[in-house]
Amino acid sequence: MGRQSVKQDKNIYFKSREDAGLTRDAASRPGLSPDRIEKIESGKTNARAEDILIMSEAYKKPELINYYCTNECPIGKKTVIPVSKHELSQIALSMLKSLGDLDTRKNNLIDICIDNRIDDDELPEFIAIKESLTEIAATASAMQLWVDSMIASGEISPEAIEEAKKNL
Repeated sequence: MGRQSVKQDKNIYFKSREDAGLTRDAASRPGLSPDRIEKIESGKTNARAEDILIMSEAYKKPELINYYCTNECPIGKKTVIPVSKHELSQIALSMLKSLGDLDTRKNNLIDICIDNRIDDDELPEFIAIKESLTEIAATASAMQLWVDSMIASGEISPEAIEEAKKNL
């Protein structure tokens, strides 16, 4: 491993590479040269989705994908929910809370949707239901990030996941 940079304003890609203990040469892969890594880290060029996929795998940081999608990708900024890494217990509790909130609102959702339109007096409840669904989606994304992190760290094997899926 090379020396740590003394640069102060390191972007997430620079920090992630250093956290992984990699030099630019060691981090390079087919499709991502040391020169391109330097340009992305210095802000001279914008990262492409394929760069992020390579960095995410090389640095064992699947959260880089969510960061890129929610902060740099024009489509992702509008469609992808920002997710942070959390412990499994916190994710599970958040999911249970979100599902409980939605469970209490499910009859209201039926009443709202039965006539295939949302009346003005139904709008506040509909917005609350939509927010509950957004929380569930965010928690599901956090769970996927947790699994991806466990795979990246080697704590869970992709083969074990595939085998478990077959046994469902």
